[in-house]
Amino acid sequence: MFTQSNLFINSPLEQFETTSLLGFSAPLLGYINLTLTNLALYSLLILFLVVSLHTVANNNSKLLPSNWSILLESIYASINLMVREQLGKEMYLPFIYSIFIFILVANLIGNVPYSFAVTSSIVVSIGLSFTIVLGVTILGLSIHKIHFFSFFIPSGTPLALVPLLVLIELISYIARAFSLGIRLFA
Repeated sequence: MFTQSNLFINSPLEQFETTSLLGFSAPLLGYINLTLTNLALYSLLILFLVVSLHTVANNNSKLLPSNWSILLESIYASINLMVREQLGKEMYLPFIYSIFIFILVANLIGNVPYSFAVTSSIVVSIGLSFTIVLGVTILGLSIHKIHFFSFFIPSGTPLALVPLLVLIELISYIARAFSLGIRLFA
C-alpha cells in the first residue's frame, strides 16, 4: 500500500522536520516498511548535484577550462594546501574534500527558501562528526600504537597529575565529537 504525505510546506519551520514523502508497506520476509523521507530525497539530490557538478567541470576534452572547472580546481587547491599544512601528506585529501563538498552543497541547498536543510538533521551532523572522530582515533592508534595516548598529556606535566590529565583530556576528546556535530547542526 502506497502512502503519500503533503508535499507543500505551510510554515517556514517545517523545512527542518524529517517527514515521510512516500511509503511502501508489504509483508515480504516479515514486515518490511520502505519509506522515502525528505532527508533521503535531499541527500540523493546532493549526491546528484555533486556528481553532476564534477562531471560538468571535467576538463579532459577541452583546451580552455570552464568557469566551473576553475571554481572546483580552486576549491581543491585550497583544501589540498590546508591538508598538506596540517597533516604533511595528501593521503586523506579525497575524504576531506568529499566531506567539504557534501557540507558545502548541503548548506547551499538549505539556504533556498522552503527547501530541506540536510545538515539540520541531528542524525546527519552527529553521524558525520562521530565517523570522523572514530576514524581519526583508529588511525591514530594504528599509526602511533600506545604512544597515541601521550598526545593527551602536555609536556612537562608532573607524574602525579598524569592519570587525572589523561582522564580529562580523554573526556574532552570524546566531547569534541558532540561539539563538532552540534555546531554543524546549529
